[in-house]
Amino acid sequence: MASPRAGHTATLLNNGKLLVSGGYDESGLLAEVELYAPDAGTWSAAGAMVSPRQDHTATLLPDGKVLVVGGYGESTLLAEAEVYDPNSGTWSAAASMASPRLRHTATRLPDGRVLVSGGANDSGSLATVEVYEPDAGTWSVTGTMASPRSSHTATRLPDGRILVAGGEGDSGLLETAEVYDPASGTWSSTGPMASPRASHTATLLPNGKVLVSGGYSESGYLAESEMYDPASGTWNATGVMASPRLLHTATLLPSGQILVSGGYDGRYLATAELCTPGDSSGFAGGVSTGSLAPRRSIDPATLLPDNKLLRRYQPPGNGGGAATRWPGPRLERRR
Repeated sequence: MASPRAGHTATLLNNGKLLVSGGYDESGLLAEVELYAPDAGTWSAAGAMVSPRQDHTATLLPDGKVLVVGGYGESTLLAEAEVYDPNSGTWSAAASMASPRLRHTATRLPDGRVLVSGGANDSGSLATVEVYEPDAGTWSVTGTMASPRSSHTATRLPDGRILVAGGEGDSGLLETAEVYDPASGTWSSTGPMASPRASHTATLLPNGKVLVSGGYSESGYLAESEMYDPASGTWNATGVMASPRLLHTATLLPSGQILVSGGYDGRYLATAELCTPGDSSGFAGGVSTGSLAPRRSIDPATLLPDNKLLRRYQPPGNGGGAATRWPGPRLERRR
């Protein structure tokens, strides 16, 4: 890429190109956007975002546009949203959310709407949830989660419901999980994880179960993983990764294996491991696949249409920007 960055997003467009937006580098926050063309293996500049930001979300909409929401802007948390049009290569401001937030989740619902849940602002972790309607370009408030949480995961289940798990609340780390029903706009509690954790990953498996791995707890960095069964609403321990890590990526490959890479365990990790989840046993053990270069964390990994995996460079160190703090083992809130 032209600009090293962290805290950015990476979104695979319908045309096969990859859109990398925002984040920060050593000089501070970025509004710059780049496109990766897998066929040519080249990067090119795209139109800059309306607002520089990091720790935001980017969601592909049904019409091929990309919705960017929230994050941390120039010395303030953002409620603003904007939309990228790949046909014109330009960004336009969209309606703002009711609440500014960062380290939230944004999940596309089966009907094309986008569910933004939780996150944090200057008051602490949030339980509020908002839904974006792409056709109308408007936001509406929907059912509130039972627990405020940030740095959690949100996974769309095969039946269209959304599983939210773990994260950090105002009183500490969470093991609780909740399920959102888009038909009723309500949340219901489901079985809790065995271990509270945040900054973990959650991967939907071909059998419809969800594999949660890594993150951190009060005792430190986690290598343990758990599997959620939507049919029973319960979690089961599924094995241990070769290395504990948080802020890593876990990408489902066409083979059904999961590639876990990068992250942080008090240092930036260059290691990667390949895991084979079984129907009941989950992780059959992490097998080292070698090292990444350079070491990285908070670095999105995207499976391209040709089944190759693309990772973007995460600059080592804390970024150095005046508007940025490296989030370390316990994620800090900007104030």
